[in-house]
Amino acid sequence: MTVIAGVAGCGTSKDAGTDPIKAAGVLRVGTEGVYPPYSFHDPAQGGQLAGYDVDVARAVADKLGVRVEFVETSWDSIFAALEADRFDIVANEVTITDERKAKYDLSEPYSIAEGVIVTRADDDSIKSLTDLKGKRAAQSPTSNWATVARDAGAEIVSVDGFAQAISVLNDGRVDAVVNDSLSVLAYQAEHPDASIRVAGTTGEQSEQAFAARKASGLLPELNRALEELRADGTLSEISHKYLDTDLSRSAPRSTVQLILDNLWPLARAAIEKTIPLTIISFVIGLVIALVVALARLSSNVLLSGLARIYISLIRGTPLLVQLFLVFYALPQIGVRIDPFPAAVIAFSLNVGGYAAEIIRSAILSIPKGQWEAAQTIGLNYVDTYRRIILPQATRVAVPPLSNTLISLVKDTSLASTILVTELFRTAQNVAAPTFEFFALYGTAALYYWIICLVLSFGQSRFERRLERYVAR
Repeated sequence: MTVIAGVAGCGTSKDAGTDPIKAAGVLRVGTEGVYPPYSFHDPAQGGQLAGYDVDVARAVADKLGVRVEFVETSWDSIFAALEADRFDIVANEVTITDERKAKYDLSEPYSIAEGVIVTRADDDSIKSLTDLKGKRAAQSPTSNWATVARDAGAEIVSVDGFAQAISVLNDGRVDAVVNDSLSVLAYQAEHPDASIRVAGTTGEQSEQAFAARKASGLLPELNRALEELRADGTLSEISHKYLDTDLSRSAPRSTVQLILDNLWPLARAAIEKTIPLTIISFVIGLVIALVVALARLSSNVLLSGLARIYISLIRGTPLLVQLFLVFYALPQIGVRIDPFPAAVIAFSLNVGGYAAEIIRSAILSIPKGQWEAAQTIGLNYVDTYRRIILPQATRVAVPPLSNTLISLVKDTSLASTILVTELFRTAQNVAAPTFEFFALYGTAALYYWIICLVLSFGQSRFERRLERYVAR
């Protein structure tokens, strides 16, 4: 990749003195955070977000006199998040294409990328784009490089970014990866013994730019800042910092040291996000489940029908779709919810749908004689539920509800898709620049297992405390 030395000032005229970014006082930037050397968490900087695109966005914000706020999300969700107004611009090597020009506001380009074809070192069957026909290529499905590989006749294997693409290539699960040359050079610098090679080039270069929502009014400010950064040499300076061919700026850490260095960051993510997200969602979900279960048991046809529909919708749609509906779809009808509350809402509704049937079946398992005994001592309907039925039903429901809770702990990893930096996302951030997937994902898995062990122990203790409610 190279920085563009000079570009025609398309769209740089100032709009009647209106500067939306300056008026807002903040530039919200969407980026992956797992795409070295453009957007990644740099171990040499204590895991801080860094990279070429990140520093260019920071420089633009400085030039405009506003603070910058980065929002990390996966590439395949990044444009959905942009359209949902989760951030103002995308700074993540967005290639300028006619399709994107028609749908988004694209700034002046600030770099040029050259496409290359990467294969395993022992594979000499691919030398050019024409050889990709019928081969399997690992690509982010919505990226420009995926389009290049697809047009060449390759079968696209969807992955979440370049780091995963190289991983599955090394594993022999795909035949090639098409990406820009600097990403490949960065990987080879970190892993000089890697058994991959650049088999050929795509024969074309692509221009990268910031992307904003259509008719956003942000282009005059962005383009003016980019022109000034180009003129004063800042873009060139950032380019030399990240995009020189010699990218081995520091000695790589051992795998053991990498794990040790990230034990606390992963634990902190679990303590601050994963565990609270689990507890809050489960408690709210149980309240929803109890209400729905009672409605389902009601003799009122309308209440029972609504409860059935709710349960059917929750159990009949994937949790990931429910997360996307709450976070990305609702803003299109004017309802915008921050990432953590959006995750709580989606997880709570999901727990409510599944737990409602557990609670209903637990209530139905209570012998009819318990109801009759309650009536003989003068308890009304509400008191019977509160003092007789629900305590006994709780004992029956605890094991399956505990399974729901443990599943929820693991399901919280999906919150990373809606910008929540929880345990799994933290592991991704560390693994991307180092390509140590087994070490970091294995450590994250260990943390999930420990949390589930603690919950299982708590379940056993709780069940013993409830023994006194069992009818003899």
